[in-house]
Amino acid sequence: MDILNALALFSNFVLVPATAYGAQLALGALGVTLIFGILRFANFSHGELMSFGAMAAILATWGLQSAGVSIAPFPTALLALPVGVLAAVLMAVGTDRLVFRFYRKKRANPIVFAIVSVGVMFVMAGLIRIIIGPDDQSFADGERFIITFREFRDMTGLAEGIAVKQTQVITVVITLIVVAALFWFLQKTRSGKAMRAYSDDEDLALLSGINPERVVTIAWIIAASLAAIAGTLYGLDKTYKPFIFLQILLPIFAATILGGIGQPVGAILGAFIVAYSEVTVTYAFKKFVTYLGPEDWAPEGLVQLLSTDYKFAVSFIILVAVLLIKPTGIIKGKVI
Repeated sequence: MDILNALALFSNFVLVPATAYGAQLALGALGVTLIFGILRFANFSHGELMSFGAMAAILATWGLQSAGVSIAPFPTALLALPVGVLAAVLMAVGTDRLVFRFYRKKRANPIVFAIVSVGVMFVMAGLIRIIIGPDDQSFADGERFIITFREFRDMTGLAEGIAVKQTQVITVVITLIVVAALFWFLQKTRSGKAMRAYSDDEDLALLSGINPERVVTIAWIIAASLAAIAGTLYGLDKTYKPFIFLQILLPIFAATILGGIGQPVGAILGAFIVAYSEVTVTYAFKKFVTYLGPEDWAPEGLVQLLSTDYKFAVSFIILVAVLLIKPTGIIKGKVI
C-alpha cells in the first residue's frame, strides 16, 4: 500500500504536470527547429511570438465571455484559439517581410539573423505590454478538474490522490493532434516535401524549381501556429505572464538542441526530457521517501535537489552539457 501511495504521490506532482509541460515545450521546440531547418538561424523572438499568440487568444476569450459565448464544460479559449493563431501568423509573416527578408536577400550570416531576432523580440515584448499590460492574466473557465485529489482517494482507498486538470488533458490531446498533422504535412504533401528538400539542400532545391519565398512563408505560418497554440495552452494550464515567455525560451532551446536541432522528432524527445528533468529535480521527495522507508524513519530535510525558483537552471545545465559533449544532439542534427 505504501508503494502505491508513493507512486500516486509521484504521479500527482511529477508525472502528470511534467507530461503537460513537456507537450507545451514540444510545440515550442518544433517551431524553433522548423525555422532553424529552413532559415538556418536561432529565432530568439519565438518566446514572444508564443506570448503574442496567447495574448490575442486571451483578448478574444474575454470578448466571447462578455458576449455570453462559451463551450462549457470546456474553456472558452479553445474557441478563441484560431484568433491567436491568426494573430501570430500575421505577426510572423509581417516581421519576415519587413525585417528578415532584407537580410535574407543580402545572404547575411546566421549570427546577424540571430541578433536581429533579439531586436524583434524586444519590439514584440514592448508591443505586448502596451496592449495587455505587464500583469498576470487569467482567462480559464469551464471545469477545472477531470478528477480531483479527493475523488481519486475515495475511489482507490489510498492516502494519496492524483488530481488531473482538464487543461492538462486538453494540452496533451491537442499536442498529439497538432504533431500528427504536422508530420503528415511534412511527409505527404507537396509543400511539406518541398520544405524538407529545401532544408536538406537549398541549392539543389532551387535547381528543382522550388520557390524559396513560398517555402519560407509556409515555415513561418507553421512556426507561428505552433507558437500560438503552445503559448495559449501554457497560459491555460498555469497562468498568462508576459515575462515568463522569455524564460521559457531557455528550456525550448535546450530541448531543441538536446534532441538535435533541425530534427522534429528530436525536438519532441528533447522537450519531454527537459520537462521531466526540471520537474523531477525541483520536486521535494521527503514524503515520497518516507513511504518507501521504515515506518519510524523520515528524512529531516525536503530531499529536494533544487528549489523551484531555480527550475530553469536545469535547462541551462542540460543546454551547456549537450553543447560540450554532443552538440549534434540525440538525433544527429546540425551543429550550431
